[in-house]
Amino acid sequence: MHALTENQQAGTAPANGAPPSDAQPAFEFRNLHRFFGKLKAVNNVSFKAYPGQVMGFIGPNGAGKTTAMRILATLDLPTAGDAFVEGLSVVDDPDKVRRILGFMPDAFGRYPNVNVIEYLDFYARAYGFRGNRRRDAVDRVLTFTEMHKLAEKPIDTLSKGLSQRLGLGRTLIHDPRILILDEPAAGLDPRARVELRELIHLLAVDLKKTILISSHILTELSEICDSAAIIEAGKILAFGTVREIMETLSEQRGRTATTLTLRVLRQAEALERLLLEQPFISQVSVAAETVTFQWDGDDQRRAQLLKLLIGQGVEIVEFSGKTENLEDAFMAITEGIMQ
Repeated sequence: MHALTENQQAGTAPANGAPPSDAQPAFEFRNLHRFFGKLKAVNNVSFKAYPGQVMGFIGPNGAGKTTAMRILATLDLPTAGDAFVEGLSVVDDPDKVRRILGFMPDAFGRYPNVNVIEYLDFYARAYGFRGNRRRDAVDRVLTFTEMHKLAEKPIDTLSKGLSQRLGLGRTLIHDPRILILDEPAAGLDPRARVELRELIHLLAVDLKKTILISSHILTELSEICDSAAIIEAGKILAFGTVREIMETLSEQRGRTATTLTLRVLRQAEALERLLLEQPFISQVSVAAETVTFQWDGDDQRRAQLLKLLIGQGVEIVEFSGKTENLEDAFMAITEGIMQ
């Protein structure tokens, strides 16, 4: 199940998203510009990703994500600057780039009177695969996407989720080392999103693919991405590992209050009074046996608070806080600018 191994790539990034010190970028945007008349769709964009990383490309509609992705996929030309895939220029060496890169657009055609296996076979032929190699490529993709049972199904009858699986399979037919996925989860139901997320995880972790993925579902990107680039109005506003972006955001904001929640077995009203007597706590509210408050202390003081409450005999069932993620960073960094 999920077997997909023709190319294997060494030198993957560590789990925290930081690149190896001697790694060559898997892909790189270098001072990239793309203008359409007076519209600066991509305006001096520069960032890079390293082998094995999953990079989230985040921005509002019209920010320039798809334009930049199309240039990296050799489907458009920059007005100025360049993009590189494993050191190859997308402008000077597009044919070589296409051999090592796969692009899944946000929408792709459904051909009439074509079933799943014929569709994949067509793209295997388009990449020059012949004989056993072509059959193996199609079989490998059907196995990875778990679509063997649907091999004879007409593609224009597939659900949205299965269509996205087929689109991912088509993107993988030549076993590219680098994948560009433009809004792959758009329009999917919750189960299909989870299944797609699992496939992306396998591609990155087990098969060592480098992935550039855009999505409006930022909570899901937080779960699968180890680095991110945030773009608005054609300009990069933030770039780095998810941890670096969150640390930079915290430094820019200074210390801010965090919402903490306590759920207890009984006597929530008494806990409210006790909390109001403690430092770093404000805005305490009680709902049934749940107490919510604003906390302005650090982690060490939070641990001391928990120890104090337990020492006072408070029967705590749950003690949790809201952790900032990419969605919080996106809302804090962007301004909702429309081009």
